Amino acid sequence: MANLQYKRLLVKLSGEALMGRQDFGIDPAMVLKVAGELKVLQQAGVELGIVVGGGNIFRGAGLAEAGVDRVTGDHMGMLATVMNALAIKDSLLKLGLQASVMSGLNMPEVCDLYTQREARSRIGAGEILIFAAGTGSPYFTTDTGASLRAIEIQAELMIKATKVDGIYNKDPVKHADAVKYDHLNYDQAIDQRLAVMDVAAMILCNDNALDMVVCDINEPGALLNLAKGQSIGTRVTRKEVEK
Repeated sequence: MANLQYKRLLVKLSGEALMGRQDFGIDPAMVLKVAGELKVLQQAGVELGIVVGGGNIFRGAGLAEAGVDRVTGDHMGMLATVMNALAIKDSLLKLGLQASVMSGLNMPEVCDLYTQREARSRIGAGEILIFAAGTGSPYFTTDTGASLRAIEIQAELMIKATKVDGIYNKDPVKHADAVKYDHLNYDQAIDQRLAVMDVAAMILCNDNALDMVVCDINEPGALLNLAKGQSIGTRVTRKEVEK
């Protein structure tokens, strides 16, 4: 077992992280690569919960802007996260790991319905759980779903693994002079309107003193190094109260 600072983690994967070099959909090779990183974590003794977005397939909010009913669009987005979750589960099983999908929507032929008690029990027994369909309710993003699930399973740290190596003051893809932050508190991230997570998700983390790290999923070993307490990406914490 590695020298771990964090024993239980919630990893939030963006749907876009599963596209690889594609412009749309799921790249099986990329999913297997991500699963390999998760396997390293699990074998090191980390208890794992995973939340995956669906932006590589559908975005409910985007569909609503195009004229689709918002609730319908959000439900379509939730189904996209289930598809991604099943792909991750399949890759984890191929690597010889115990893994299952728990959904905020009831679809017994496809995956298990999420309950907090069952989730804690399975994770504590060494099973990797992939949480799909967000919170199960429309108008909430998968970021909010990830924050909620992290708190419910008593994760010690939430990792948002994306295609970017941290949080910047502006889009680093569009601006060569973008500056990366090593550390922020949630108040700063909200006040500066940094595109890290939606406000509801950050408020949940702040109110429950749950630290978050944003890192690049393509950096080999990043997840394990974070579990060991190394400084990678950008850490977002609760604001310290001056005494």
